[in-house]
Amino acid sequence: MTDAAPSDDTVAAYMTTDVLCVTTEQPVPDAVRALVERGIDGAPVVDEAGRLVGMLSASDVMIQDAHVHLPTVITLFGMSAELPGQAARYDRDIQRALASKVSELMAHDPSTITADASMSDAATILHDADVSRLPVIDDDGRLIGIIARGDVLRYLVGAGSDGPH
Repeated sequence: MTDAAPSDDTVAAYMTTDVLCVTTEQPVPDAVRALVERGIDGAPVVDEAGRLVGMLSASDVMIQDAHVHLPTVITLFGMSAELPGQAARYDRDIQRALASKVSELMAHDPSTITADASMSDAATILHDADVSRLPVIDDDGRLIGIIARGDVLRYLVGAGSDGPH
């Protein structure tokens, strides 16, 4: 974490810069092992240049181990019909169940924020996107840190006293 003046309410003052990143070509078991070793439930996915390309979360991995749901078919008056969207869901479930690389499992186009954004903006994005962490990127899309819900709570507590801790 960077040191900041007590009145600093930017993401830069609260973000974590020592961020575990995974790559698109990394085998899923290796990425999961790295998450477990760090005691975290998600990580940004970056390309060779350090640009953010996705996010891998524990829920993505758990979906991989979940049962594949067969398409729901309704039979009425001797005719059978598959519910809309069921085939696409089945295809996605199969693809995730067989994923071997992070790129096959990660969430694409994650919500992001910049270091000069306010902590209020970070709180809003975290809430609206219903995510627990936001990658912090520079103008070139390279990952420079991460801001989490706990960082927002730390900001809120600090804003009521003497600033960042």
